[in-house]
Amino acid sequence: MKWSEISIHTTNEAVEPISNILHEAGASGVVIEDPFELVKERKDQFGEIYQLNPLDYPEEGVIVKAYLPVNSFLAETVDEIKEEINNLLLYNIDIGKNDISISEVNEEEWATAWKKYYHPVKISEKFTIVPTWEEYTPVSSDELIIELDPGMAFGTGTHPTTVMCIQALERTVKKGDNIIDVGTGSGVLSIAAAMLGAEKVTALDLDEVAVNSARENIELNKVHHVVSVAQNNLLDGVKDEVEIVVANILAEVILKFTDDVASVVKKSGYFIASGIIQQKKQEVKDAMTGAGFIIEEMIQMEDWVAIIGKRQEY
Repeated sequence: MKWSEISIHTTNEAVEPISNILHEAGASGVVIEDPFELVKERKDQFGEIYQLNPLDYPEEGVIVKAYLPVNSFLAETVDEIKEEINNLLLYNIDIGKNDISISEVNEEEWATAWKKYYHPVKISEKFTIVPTWEEYTPVSSDELIIELDPGMAFGTGTHPTTVMCIQALERTVKKGDNIIDVGTGSGVLSIAAAMLGAEKVTALDLDEVAVNSARENIELNKVHHVVSVAQNNLLDGVKDEVEIVVANILAEVILKFTDDVASVVKKSGYFIASGIIQQKKQEVKDAMTGAGFIIEEMIQMEDWVAIIGKRQEY
């Protein structure tokens, strides 16, 4: 079987929405080539550092790559992808150069092309993300290992927005908590919450591909007795009160449902919101405050922000 590699030269800001567009078009995971990875400072306690090849990265901007099966509808699919990316301008999302190229690869090349970018990465004090095909020996007895197969969908779990969410969960999850993960994607945040001691985690996503991917990863990490996955639009129809709602989605979407979050988070519970670019930080803070949350902390990584809000007790 032959596959087509679509390569999009864009900006950090546009990586998340473009990745979603590619997944919805049928891509089996994405590769993100960000030159910041070449110069990023990494502390020793964040795990083994592997050698990166500068030739794999653009001089500026970010390249997002995905693989689509070559079929009679490929041209139409690519045209739809281009149109949806251009539509991001309507949401004031900077898409940068937006240079798009297509090349053909055979199945053997496709199956291994993106794996060279993915290695075990310690993303926080407690968690290490490990691809399923890699051997990894924990460096401490209390290290928590999340296994992911990014070939199924939705990336590697090491994007800054995901890392910040996991760090925020480490600071807020208590044993026995009930948690909702909105826009679960790969299910990585739900898996982390379960490993941190949550009693019940509900993982929600509107995308059927994400729902299936999350279920597989949850089974892989043996937390299926704690985490349930459902196809759902944000918090529509959700009535149960919970200790924490976590959402790693676009700021524009967060702004739409902060009041819904406030209606399901218990007093003194938390709303962890990530996927927020710097330019949208104040707008999201204001929306969360207006919905009754006190901003306890903001975590910043590269161009991204995560906000931890605690529901007031009035």
